[in-house]
Amino acid sequence: MIQAFEFSPFHENTYVIADDTTREAVIIDPGCYEQAEKEALGRFVTDHNLSVKYLLLTHAHLDHVFGVAYVKRKFGVKAYLHELDMVIYNDVPTRCALYGLRGYEPAEIDAYLKEGDKFSFGNITLDVVFVPGHAPGHVAFINHADRYIIGGDVLFRGSVGRTDFPYCNHADLVNSIRTEFYTLPDDYVVYPGHMEPTTIGHEKRTNPFVKEVTG
Repeated sequence: MIQAFEFSPFHENTYVIADDTTREAVIIDPGCYEQAEKEALGRFVTDHNLSVKYLLLTHAHLDHVFGVAYVKRKFGVKAYLHELDMVIYNDVPTRCALYGLRGYEPAEIDAYLKEGDKFSFGNITLDVVFVPGHAPGHVAFINHADRYIIGGDVLFRGSVGRTDFPYCNHADLVNSIRTEFYTLPDDYVVYPGHMEPTTIGHEKRTNPFVKEVTG
């Protein structure tokens, strides 16, 4: 089961991935900002009798971490983030103030992600790949058995992640897409941090920002 929620004024995609047999689950990028959004996420987990094992973050931009404190408290799980994104995570309260967003609750990151990590829950395993560019410590989570990627803000349908924020690097983003995404089979589904899903093959053929690897 992959359940997406669109949260906050930034229209961010939060994902709940669950094993249908064991009901074990992970939550990725909890962008729930309003109390009603947090309650919707919690209600979904309760209604489907899920046991949340991990809270995983692709990166630390504010729209992807609004609900970290809520999820940690509600489900008693640890939060995982790449160490290189801590500079962004620690600046979230300042960024919220700049946007006029009130009510953000900071929370500790409990452990650092790194390339090659694996997170198993039920019969599902997610592999961690390092895909910097949109953020210095950006990662993606790949389920090779079911052929999909939880990609954060790296690759979108017809677009790519922004690189005009502090700590972004466009060359790194392009390299991440070409070496970690475009080397996967064309039928892998990309579940992005915003907008609708796409596939690796579709983006290799049509994405105007990063063409298929040539030569």
